Amino acid sequence: MPKTARRPRTAQPPKAAPESNGAAPAGADHPVGSRLRDLRASRGLSLRALAERAGVTAGALSQIENGHTSPSVSTLKKLLAALGTTLGAFFAEDAASEPGRFIYRKAELVNVASGNGLRFLALPGPAGERQLQILHETYAPGADTGEEPYAHAGEESGVCLAGTIEITVDGRTELLGPGDAYWYASTLPHRWRNVGRTPAQVVSACTPPTF
Repeated sequence: MPKTARRPRTAQPPKAAPESNGAAPAGADHPVGSRLRDLRASRGLSLRALAERAGVTAGALSQIENGHTSPSVSTLKKLLAALGTTLGAFFAEDAASEPGRFIYRKAELVNVASGNGLRFLALPGPAGERQLQILHETYAPGADTGEEPYAHAGEESGVCLAGTIEITVDGRTELLGPGDAYWYASTLPHRWRNVGRTPAQVVSACTPPTF
């Protein structure tokens, strides 16, 4: 009997590579845990003492310092406030600013965010030498600054460049889209969350640089 001709296999389209969410994985740009442990030791504080000051559990702090978990922005800010410093100062480079310099290239910017799906790019060098802090913030879909709102001295303002970002200030929640702007006193409890399906980007300014 003649053999039945086999149908040629239909070529399957290649699987699309996963899209980048536009934000760096937690810990990709800086060793948060080890740096926090070193700072705590330099202040002469035990792990339990810092945890009590910041209002977090000793177990949670131990997980952070050992690199087993990445703290949210709100949690890290509480820890750093208990240590007498800010996020900007915590991640600042040791080198002093160059006199007369006013341009900073993209590759030189420092990520001062912690938490999955977040990237907050800031100018390098000590933030305390300036009166203004500028951040280029990127939030992956679903990313937020933490369940608890946080507050600090000063005021903040900025513009949403892309995506949809939810901002809660003093219990009031609003949505920002591309082109929308905001301003609020940083002393009011605030929280940020990307509620969209694409990365959200914001350029923000804070004065004085207390973020």
